[in-house]
Amino acid sequence: MNPLLVIDGDSFAHRAYHAIPKTLRRSDGGPGNMLFGFGTMLVRLWQGERPRTVLAAWDTLDVPTYRHEALAAYQSGREFDAELLAQLDLLPALVASSGLAYAKAPGYEADDFLGAAVATEEGAGGTVLVATSDRDAFQLASAKTTILQPVRGEAPARIGPAEVRERYAVDPEQVPDFIALRGDPSDRIPGARGIGPKKAADLLAQYGSLDAMLGEGRFAAEAEALRLYRKIATLDRAAPLPSLPDVDPDWGAAAAHARELGMNGLAGRFEEAASSS
Repeated sequence: MNPLLVIDGDSFAHRAYHAIPKTLRRSDGGPGNMLFGFGTMLVRLWQGERPRTVLAAWDTLDVPTYRHEALAAYQSGREFDAELLAQLDLLPALVASSGLAYAKAPGYEADDFLGAAVATEEGAGGTVLVATSDRDAFQLASAKTTILQPVRGEAPARIGPAEVRERYAVDPEQVPDFIALRGDPSDRIPGARGIGPKKAADLLAQYGSLDAMLGEGRFAAEAEALRLYRKIATLDRAAPLPSLPDVDPDWGAAAAHARELGMNGLAGRFEEAASSS
């Protein structure tokens, strides 16, 4: 059986927005660079991997998650251009126009849907490809799940358990503990005082888990905070998912939708994909 392909929609959308010139506009003059870049990426991933279907996962930016409520500093200071947000709102429908699935729900981040899809697909005996630039997803790597990490100008890097150990010196299941100890500047997770990545990995090699460290009296003054950081770094594998039957994308319908958006260049990309299917 072909793998399920799960795409971190926000991750790839942001990459597209910053990689494609903002001079690329829709026929009405509106912004189109993110739409073009994401749509092109979707076609390339499909053609390169030939999955049984695709799930694109999205954040809901206007509703806080339990992470934001539990840690006031979480992801604080992030500000997005109006043209980025305008295109981001259009992307789930663009994915759906091809017949492929997407997941988006208040209170959940895209990462949570990645975790839920992996848990569901592995539980059914399938394999998964997770396309994301977010290294939090390294916790999902397993014998059945491979992370596809984008590399500029090259094919995606394929990250399995061995590559996680090579990069971080921890096992995939230790990644949330590793993040809790080391911290994550991009998400404003402070981590343990004075602990960098090497020390965090050394401690996990010695103790096996954050719980074991706390049980031995390590980080007593920070124990509650570290447990919170780990919870924040752990993907919610119970996030709600749509049904995911096998689907061959209808690139012709996606092309029609792109033309409605005033994206004739993207429509052409979809039409090329339809003719080569």
